Amino acid sequence: MSSILFEEFRTPKLTLANRIVMAPMTRRASPGGVPDANVARYYQRRAEGGVGLIVTEGTTINRPAASDNTSIPNFHTPASLAGWRQVVDAVHAAGGKIAPQLWHHGLARRAGSGPHPDAPSEGPSASDADQHAMNDADIAFTVAAFAMAAANAKQLGFDAVELHGAHGYLIDQFLWERTNRRSDAYGGDLAARTRFATEVVRAVRKAVGPEFPVIFRFSQWKSQDYEARLANTPDELEQLLTPLADAGVDIFHASTRRYWEPEFAGSALNLAGWARKLTGLPAISVGSVGLSGADFMAQLRGDSQGAGTDSLDKLLQRMEEGEFDLIAIGRALLSDPQWAAKVRDGRLQELHPFDRAAMQTLV
Repeated sequence: MSSILFEEFRTPKLTLANRIVMAPMTRRASPGGVPDANVARYYQRRAEGGVGLIVTEGTTINRPAASDNTSIPNFHTPASLAGWRQVVDAVHAAGGKIAPQLWHHGLARRAGSGPHPDAPSEGPSASDADQHAMNDADIAFTVAAFAMAAANAKQLGFDAVELHGAHGYLIDQFLWERTNRRSDAYGGDLAARTRFATEVVRAVRKAVGPEFPVIFRFSQWKSQDYEARLANTPDELEQLLTPLADAGVDIFHASTRRYWEPEFAGSALNLAGWARKLTGLPAISVGSVGLSGADFMAQLRGDSQGAGTDSLDKLLQRMEEGEFDLIAIGRALLSDPQWAAKVRDGRLQELHPFDRAAMQTLV
């Protein structure tokens, strides 16, 4: 298929062979938090299949309450960093590029879970005895942990780094008024609530230098509230994104459940389209690409076992019109590592429909 999907993407900091990104998808397949040879082969297969950029599953920073599962990979122990180096080498050997997604669960972490079950879950505010409202020292250590992880990513040979600021996890919790009820400099109106996120971005930028690409993933929806909104208008979205761009973000990854849905009344632009329009920076869109049927959250809940394949015509039209620059593929790539190559070669009849069973193994 000769289309914009397979045109080169180029910025002063990042060049990709095409516009296809592997979306970050939690796999819980790294025992003890260490990505092993199976994880390396899992990502390598997507690079061999023609994905332009792989964004890894969320990998947790060096904070005791950052993770809720011992099989989620971390990005700070020597063993895990050695495992990630094997992943990078495998992807590069296949001609691909890769970025780790750096993650802290915040208050979304279940009490008593993860590699440090005695640590209280932490976030901007606390609503029960098992949660801890972060003080200035906690915030400073957390910002430094994000920066150290980003520095490690660069040292290991990753091609970029993504900060997980979406879906109701720690960075997003500081942005959202329902989870940030602080009265200090980290709380208040939307502009004030961006302070933690911008401090993380600024520290990461300092740690990796001016030329290393920094991606920031954000969303309106939360795992616990699909209808949640950080910004109700384009002006509010600009208040959110402009400080992040000024702090050092190079690319915005706008997470939506369905890429074709407009974000604000009066415009067909989706969330990534608005991010691109308001900041002038490249944007990644995502959400049920190439699939028909129930969205991914229904399948995570077990309400649906799979999804069929669907046309890419509307996606290509939006990209040709310049609405966004890159498109992230999630579930379609879980079931079919060769998805990009099959689309490129026009072998659409060979695409595998998504089966929820693919979430239980590293295909």
